[in-house]
Amino acid sequence: MSGRMVCVDDFEEYSKKHLSKATWEFFSGGAEECQTLSENRIAFKRLRLRPRFLLDVSRRDLSTTLLGERVEFPIGVSPAGLQDLAWPQGDICVAKVAAEMGTCMAVSTFASSSAEDIMAASPAGLKWFQMYFMPNKSFTQRLIHKVEKAGYKALVVTIDLPIVGKRYSDIKNKFQLPSHVTVPNLLALKDGSEQDSAKDGRNYGMGGSPQDPAFSWKDIDWLSSITNLPIILKGVMTAEDAGIALDHPGVKGILVSNHGGRQLDGVPATVEALPEIVQAVGNKLEVYLDGGVRTGTDALKALALGARAVFVGRPVIWGLTFNGEEGVRQVMKILRDELDLAMALSGCCTLADISPTLVVREEVYSKL
Repeated sequence: MSGRMVCVDDFEEYSKKHLSKATWEFFSGGAEECQTLSENRIAFKRLRLRPRFLLDVSRRDLSTTLLGERVEFPIGVSPAGLQDLAWPQGDICVAKVAAEMGTCMAVSTFASSSAEDIMAASPAGLKWFQMYFMPNKSFTQRLIHKVEKAGYKALVVTIDLPIVGKRYSDIKNKFQLPSHVTVPNLLALKDGSEQDSAKDGRNYGMGGSPQDPAFSWKDIDWLSSITNLPIILKGVMTAEDAGIALDHPGVKGILVSNHGGRQLDGVPATVEALPEIVQAVGNKLEVYLDGGVRTGTDALKALALGARAVFVGRPVIWGLTFNGEEGVRQVMKILRDELDLAMALSGCCTLADISPTLVVREEVYSKL
């Protein structure tokens, strides 16, 4: 079987056949008509590469740094909750692979294993923690202190979920978590006064938002005041918001993301939004991207447009579904090797060689 798994799409096809319908559609689906979900992938295909040749590409180095921490290649793991739906101890499997391969994993608040257990399983790996701003500030503060103590290096603060988007497939399937899947990061922090079901994650993705809908820029400053961890804003899609982020010293990075097309349908693909955000922040903030990355050439295009790194979510889930830790390892190796190949075939030996001139929109050629 593994000999036939040669690209990420192979793992996706396998997962569609082997996950239950409700679980498959929970992971793969998007908001409403899924326009943005589709565009995240299609938009990459509207970009053309302009390779350069007669350059010595015999030795290549894919390494870079993320907020000062070295990674061996610029493809990290996006936060994705409830990975035990795909494979037992899914988050721990993913963390082991990310650490082994020398890349970054962003762990979800809604991970199926605790932040401490994930870190203990792979203590050498670079990990960030994705979080929501909870209505109860005390709860939020306890969560931050919990992940600080565990050794996480940054907070990835999701900003695009004041209210959960409308996801037709989950509604039709009446999606519910099986009893064996829990959200330890939330359960461990509950006290007797906290009765909101969002706190235990049982209604994750089913209309119950974990985030305070009043969450605003002033709360970003409050987060900065209670932690020394750098803040990465996940969900920025406009130059306007990127510009405002520059006025908040605790923000050190932006993850250009539309929540995998699961929130507001009809927004641009992330790779389309990327250039204006890179232009807005210059070299003052690090900019990353997730959404629609399925090949090494996708990653190369995003890097050429100014992303310091890209992150993948669903491909990791498909790897887990196929064969747990080994499946994730195969997926991440495929993506890393495809990026290495794409760089060699484009005349790039290091990430510094990847420039904006490498990519143009397809219209440039259609007008000739």
